[in-house]
Amino acid sequence: MARLRHIALCVKDIDASADFYEKAFGLQRSAKSEGPTAFRCFLSDGVVNLALLQYKGETGSGLKEATGFTGIHHFGFQCDDFDAQQARIEAAGGTFFFDLGKPEDDDFERKFRDPNGIIFDLNWKGWAMTESKVTPVRESGADERSASSPVIQETTGRE
Repeated sequence: MARLRHIALCVKDIDASADFYEKAFGLQRSAKSEGPTAFRCFLSDGVVNLALLQYKGETGSGLKEATGFTGIHHFGFQCDDFDAQQARIEAAGGTFFFDLGKPEDDDFERKFRDPNGIIFDLNWKGWAMTESKVTPVRESGADERSASSPVIQETTGRE
């Protein structure tokens, strides 16, 4: 079963937006950082991750004018069986859009578009600062782990 665990907003000012959501809703806040496709800050109530983003360009955002866009950009689902969920998405008419990272990365997300063109993420590890975030456990001699065969261990509480 897939669970909604992530919402991403494109904002004009990450710091001011993070201050607002932290003060208005009591969300926990991460430090601002630079990712491969966007500057970002994460907030959470412990269940859902709210990402505040400023995309650097079209890569990963799918937006021609990524730096000028504000609003909801995408949302994300955490699932237990990544390959089966991807097959269900594709059978329902969803199409692959973009991989953010590699499947063995802790923050890997596979992005799709629904039949309306709306972007959403799929991952099996969860998002930062959420209670359902899992971390991979490396087996002896294992260098990489695919999304289809994870060995996982749930974290306890908020990170």
